[in-house]
Amino acid sequence: MLKIIKALYLLTNTIIIIGLLAIHFIFKENSYDSSLLYYTFPLPILIIIILFLSIFLSKKVRKYNLILAGLLLVIWLGRSFKIHIPEGVNETDLEIVIWNASRENDIIDAIIESKSTPDVLVLVESKERDISELQIKYPNYYFYSAIREICIFSKTPISIINEESSKFKSTVVNFQTAGINFYAIDIMGSTDVPREWGYKFLTPLIQEKYNTVLLGDFNVPYESKFLDTFKTDFNHAFNKKGNGFRETWFYNLPILSLDHIWVSKDLEVLKTQKINTFKSDHAMIKTIVRK
Repeated sequence: MLKIIKALYLLTNTIIIIGLLAIHFIFKENSYDSSLLYYTFPLPILIIIILFLSIFLSKKVRKYNLILAGLLLVIWLGRSFKIHIPEGVNETDLEIVIWNASRENDIIDAIIESKSTPDVLVLVESKERDISELQIKYPNYYFYSAIREICIFSKTPISIINEESSKFKSTVVNFQTAGINFYAIDIMGSTDVPREWGYKFLTPLIQEKYNTVLLGDFNVPYESKFLDTFKTDFNHAFNKKGNGFRETWFYNLPILSLDHIWVSKDLEVLKTQKINTFKSDHAMIKTIVRK
C-alpha cells in the first residue's frame, strides 16, 4: 500500500511539474486561460512549488526536483536580476517616477516615498481627485488629474495631447512636459478582462517613438508577448540601468514585473531605481533620463 501511495505521489509530482513548465515556457499567453495561469505561476512561484513537492519525495527522487529548481533559479536570476554602474547625473537631467498608488496614496505620499521631488511623477490607481488644493499648496508646480485614477505632477507646465479610456477601464494619457513626450498608462488587470484587449486599445495610441517615455502599470511581465512591440523602439529603463530584481509586485516580493518605464532609444537612461514600500502592493520605479 505504501509503495502505491509513493508511486501515486511521484506521478502527481511529475504531472504538476510538467504542466507548470508547459504553461510557463510553451503555452504562455496563447489563450485567455493559459495567460491567466502564466501570470499566476511566474518562475519564483514555480520554484517554490517544486521545492515544496520535493519535501514528500524520497531522497533518490528529490534530487531531480532540486536540480530542476536550481536550473529555474538560474534562469530567473538571468532574466530579472540586474547589475549596472549608474552614470553621472547633471542638474539638467530629468528624474521620472512611476507608482501604482493602490488607491490609498497621493502625490505627497509619492514624494515622501521617493525621497526626492522628481521632475515628472505619474501615479496610477491614485486617490487624488481634487488638485486645486495641491495647486494652492504648491503654486510653483503643475498637476493634472485624469479621468480614471491617473495623476500627473511636473516641475514644468503640462500639455495634454490626448486622453482615452477604454470601456474595459484601460487608460492612456499622452502629455508633454520638460520637452519630452509622455504616455501614462494603466492597463486593466482584472481576471475577467483579457490583457489582449488592453493592448489592442493601447498599441495604436502610441504614435510617438522618439523623445518619448512610456510609463505605468502595464499589468504584464517583461517577457509578455504584448510588450514585444515596444522593445523595438524603446529601452526598458530597469533593464538598461537598474540594479537588483526587476519585479515590482507583490509587497516587495519579487514575483512579477508589472510596472515599467520605457524610454525611446534617442534618450539616454542614466540610472534606474526600484523603491520598495509597504504603502502599496507595487514598488515605485525611478529613472533619470538625459535628452
